[in-house]
Amino acid sequence: MSKELIRGLGLVDASAIVVGTIIGTGVFLKTATMATLVGSPGWVLIAWVVAGALSLTGALAYAELGSLMPNAGGEYVYLKEGYGDIWAFLYGWMRFWIGSPGSIAAYAVGAMTFLGGMTDLSPFGGKAIAACGVIIFFSALNCLSVIFGGRLQSFMTGLKLVMIVGISIGILFFSRTGTMSHFSEAAPEFSGFAGWSAFGSALLAALWAYDGWNNLPMVAGEIKNPQKNIPLALGFGMLAILVIYCLANVAYFYALPFVDVLTSNTSANPDALPVATKAAMTFLGTSGLTILSLAFVFSAIGAMNGSILTGARVPYAMAKDGLFFKKLAEVNANSHVPIISIIVQALVAMCLALSGTFDQLTDYVVFSAWIFYAMVTGVVFVLRKRMPDAPRPYKTIGYPVLPAIFILLGVLLLINTIVTMPKESSIGLGIILSGVPFFLYFKKQKAK
Repeated sequence: MSKELIRGLGLVDASAIVVGTIIGTGVFLKTATMATLVGSPGWVLIAWVVAGALSLTGALAYAELGSLMPNAGGEYVYLKEGYGDIWAFLYGWMRFWIGSPGSIAAYAVGAMTFLGGMTDLSPFGGKAIAACGVIIFFSALNCLSVIFGGRLQSFMTGLKLVMIVGISIGILFFSRTGTMSHFSEAAPEFSGFAGWSAFGSALLAALWAYDGWNNLPMVAGEIKNPQKNIPLALGFGMLAILVIYCLANVAYFYALPFVDVLTSNTSANPDALPVATKAAMTFLGTSGLTILSLAFVFSAIGAMNGSILTGARVPYAMAKDGLFFKKLAEVNANSHVPIISIIVQALVAMCLALSGTFDQLTDYVVFSAWIFYAMVTGVVFVLRKRMPDAPRPYKTIGYPVLPAIFILLGVLLLINTIVTMPKESSIGLGIILSGVPFFLYFKKQKAK
């Protein structure tokens, strides 16, 4: 077995990983959940913009770290350099058990949610079993080679962008029910601003739709000219997604009365049509339901494929450092891919797909991940002080103000989540802290 990864991903592949991993199910499903929380189109759109700006700020900080340390593992590498082995391990532990497989499972379940609106999934064992089948198939494809995985991601991302932009423009220009008056509507129980706690919960929902901007640095060890391509892919990719998400949501609210948005698919109303489907049907009609369902399935699977491609590199980096199971550090001699890491990731994702609903999975992932997003952004400050003369091909825009704002808002978001969703946040914290005894074990084994 070879022990080395190869740098086979170019700028187009890197950009496709950023965009393709982020755009999945959230932009089609989360608007209804956010609407029930804040009660008006205006506040939903504000939440989308704030979440996008916050994610872009984090991505710019990650771009500096990625250009400074272009190694496979991403945040694991940065946390190890900034705070030491224990925090790097706890991040990797969270990513191994819930971060990467949770995202993969959520995308797979989301894809089957769309497909279930078009056809009966009971012959395939139901939505959860069908999701497991999709996870197995695409994990197998990503075992072939990193170049194949990158090309597959680029192809799926290109089609996905054409689909989303095309549907949004179609709604805005051809919707039979579209009117600007929909933007002034509100839920009857809301007379104004719903409150910061409700807005924070809506922000958490939107952040799931933007989640994935951190994935590119995980495959930094397989990107050509990473010092240049990582910052470019992250910056332009995030800006493009922010514009696309705002365009899509403006289209939804233009086409649908607010009550139709409120009664769309959510965890409390799982059998209803997604808000994106309702909006698109205002110009395609019922005959377009099948086409739309397949398009949304394709989008979710594209994001899932990006998560499979990137997520397996974290346990690989941990194992290579001697802080995880040794088998996960093995790279296939022919494909130059950490196949065992991909297989184990797929097994964990399948367990999660069988155990939770879409919204529960996304809440676990976002809460757990944002603890470390804030910490990783803090590494920018640590290394600026510790390594002031180190070559930095890219430096974070707006330093130190923008990274500090990102950390502050991240902490406030986590506090709000603990208060409003104690069960989900307790499970997330429990998973992270359960890694402490395992860290001590692997540290002892490494010392031997």
